[in-house]
Amino acid sequence: MTLSHEKLEELAFAILEAAGSAPLEARTVAAHLLQANLSGHDSHGVGMLPTYVTNIAKGLLRPNSPLETVSDQGNFLLFDGQRGYGQVAAKSAMERGIARCKENGLVLLGLRNAHHIGRVGSYGEQSLAAGLISLHFVNVADHAPLVAPFGGKIARYGTNPLCIAVPAPNPDDHLLLDMATSKIALGKARVANNKGQQVPKQSLIDTEGRPTRDPSVMFSEPPGALLPFGEHKGYVLGLLCEVLVTALTGGPSIQPGNRRGGGIINHMLTILIDPAIYGEQEAIRQEISALIAYIRATPPAQTDCPVMVPGDPERQRRAIRRSTGIVIEKNTWTELVEAALSVGLNLDDLNLTEPQPSP
Repeated sequence: MTLSHEKLEELAFAILEAAGSAPLEARTVAAHLLQANLSGHDSHGVGMLPTYVTNIAKGLLRPNSPLETVSDQGNFLLFDGQRGYGQVAAKSAMERGIARCKENGLVLLGLRNAHHIGRVGSYGEQSLAAGLISLHFVNVADHAPLVAPFGGKIARYGTNPLCIAVPAPNPDDHLLLDMATSKIALGKARVANNKGQQVPKQSLIDTEGRPTRDPSVMFSEPPGALLPFGEHKGYVLGLLCEVLVTALTGGPSIQPGNRRGGGIINHMLTILIDPAIYGEQEAIRQEISALIAYIRATPPAQTDCPVMVPGDPERQRRAIRRSTGIVIEKNTWTELVEAALSVGLNLDDLNLTEPQPSP
């Protein structure tokens, strides 16, 4: 199925509003999800809506929850999302942190108890738009563990994303690293499972700890586990995300003494840096541009696959998907229709054109 990004965003907005969100909240979340799809990260796009609708019904997600200021001490800010939409809470917290960083040059920003914050790269993009460097560390709580430690056969922690954003003089050169510390995110296993596809090698183990490429093991009982990227290196990064975020936001870790209600609660620790704090901006900007050009000019190992820098794949996918539309495979479309019906939404009233089979 293929939908234009405008139609897909309107569908997301309608489902969110029907599920109880005020119009501004529904628009913010819908725009975030759509941007994830446009960027090629369908795992964090509109396919998350069925999960959100289910979590609202269970009381695990609370629409229209205001962002609470826990602590405001100059360069140090801490907020609580109160189990509201993480896309709203994190965006608002970032706005506050960016404004403060413009004043002070450096900010440590904490957000705890927010429902799923979505694609972490979007918050890196917020900092890039403001000309700031940002580092983001995230963990997942209120949820069963998903990732097995290096050398382990069952899951013990979450996908714990890491994001680093560095502005360049040309926006098309902005550097944006956004990755799970597992080989693949759970959402990518969900997308592959819905498509009936296998996942890359060394991504999963089954319930017996055996390597598998079958994503369905993550959605069976008992489930299998995701594997860390880069073996022990990804494991250590994921573990340290867990420790840093928990220690500095006060949000619970995934250890079993804490609640696991089946929700998706994220805590995010962000460091914001204004490059102007050290002066000599023009020299720094020229150096970044020269380095990026040097890396991109690397002779490619495959002639049709040029060397890219972090952020290039997303920029390319957006250009393509804005033009050609966004493909939603059949199972995800069925789940979206069911979610809409569950909140009393009649899709016929949305003036959506019927999705056409993709070539």
